[in-house]
Parts: sequence; structure tokens; C-alpha cells
Amino acid sequence: MQEFLIYFNMGLKHVLDIMAYDHVVFLIALLIPYTFKDWKRVFLLVSLFTLGHTLALILSVFGIVSISITLVEFFIPITILITALYHLFTAGKSAKKDTITFVAVITVCFGLIHGLGFSNYFNTIMVGSGISKVVPLLEFALGIEAAQLIVVFAVLLFTYILQTFFRFSKRDWALVLSGCIIGVILPMILQSEIFK
Repeated sequence: MQEFLIYFNMGLKHVLDIMAYDHVVFLIALLIPYTFKDWKRVFLLVSLFTLGHTLALILSVFGIVSISITLVEFFIPITILITALYHLFTAGKSAKKDTITFVAVITVCFGLIHGLGFSNYFNTIMVGSGISKVVPLLEFALGIEAAQLIVVFAVLLFTYILQTFFRFSKRDWALVLSGCIIGVILPMILQSEIFK
């Protein structure tokens, strides 16, 4: 039980760490068009992101994939920028039926990129070898999922308050939030090690 709590808490802290806010900003960007009534879709997308994140860790821990951390750290804010731009340009437009499939596939891919960003650190703390690494990975993934659900609830609650009490339309909310996220992410991209 003690080991479970160690890796579970590590997953929680990975998402909720204020110094590594890229994970939370991605979740906010992902949730831009959604409200509480979309909870099934939101849960699906957040779980798919966790799946991609965990898959990347598994591939890295078992030595199947190894990518330059500088390159991955550059692509993490790019995924956030793409997500915010997507919602900026689709704000107020009705969603097509195949949109969820497109968004789901992209969400898994972006989860892979974010997982690779954490894989170097995770590899240094992993003990044991082979199959003994699977359980800690799953415990860590549960911590990530729990933290993401906390963030999701907070974002959806904030969205509900703004749209209900302050009468923000979904379109205006998408435009404002997308613009704010783009403003936060562009400096991260421009300050990337890849440009130095």
C-alpha cells in the first residue's frame, strides 16, 4: 500500500505542480468547448490523454522509444498551442459527428508527447526491471487520472459560473480562453532550448 501511495502521489503532483503548469494548461485548452453536460465526452478525452501519457512512459521505461528531451519539451507547448488554435477557429461552429474521433486521436497523440516529456525523470526513479515496472506505472497513471479529474471539475465549474452567472456565451468563452492560453504558451515556445 505504501508503494501505491508513493507512485499515486507522484502522479497527482505531476499534474498539480504549479511550477510545471503545462499539463494543467493543456487540460484547460482541451476543455474549452465543454460543460458539465458533456461529462462523458470530457471523461473519455481526459482518459485518452492519460492512456497516451502512460503508453509513452511504458515505451520509454522498457527502452522501446527514446527521444531528445529538448525536442519533446519543444513539442509539449506546441500541442497546447494547436489545441487552443483549434478551439479558437472552431468557436461558435456546430460540431460534426466525426469531430470527436478526430479530437480523440489527437488527444492520445498529445498524451504520448506529454508522457515522453516526463519519461526521463520517471526512468531515473523506477526501481526493478521488466514486469516489476508495470505496477508502479499503473499506480502513477491512476494518480494522473485523479489529478486530471480534479482539474476538470475546477475548469467545468469555472465555466459553469461564467456562462450561467456572467452570461458568457460558449463562443465568447472559447475565444477569450483560447486567446489567453495562446498568450501564455507562445513565450514558452519562443524560450525553448531548441532556439538556443
